[in-house]
Amino acid sequence: MQLLINLDVPDLQAAETLYRQAFGLTTGRRFGDDVVELLGAQAPIYLIRAAAGSDGAPGSPRHYDRHWTPVHLDVVVEDLDAALATAIQAGLHPETSIREARWGRIVRLADPFGHGWCLLQFIGRGYDEIAT
Repeated sequence: MQLLINLDVPDLQAAETLYRQAFGLTTGRRFGDDVVELLGAQAPIYLIRAAAGSDGAPGSPRHYDRHWTPVHLDVVVEDLDAALATAIQAGLHPETSIREARWGRIVRLADPFGHGWCLLQFIGRGYDEIAT
């Protein structure tokens, strides 16, 4: 299975700049004026320009206010404090303080397009610390 990540955004250039600065991604291919590929994660991320108010699903117009979704993206980092500072400078907003767990540290963020993100720093054996 090949996994592709698609993120709807209202402003393609702003989103491309944000994710490049926040996560160190690079621009891959462009598909016309409405899609750009970002590389540097384990799966490519495609930013898709979609206007606010257009149908995201039948009867469910897109909006880019912060919204809950059952899907969010986790970014594993070596240094959570440094990565958090970079993400904030790029334009993401912390939704929680850094939380410590047996497996590592985590902080939840939101981007200006309504998407949820988490930064994770594994400590010791990471998730293996709690796996059964």
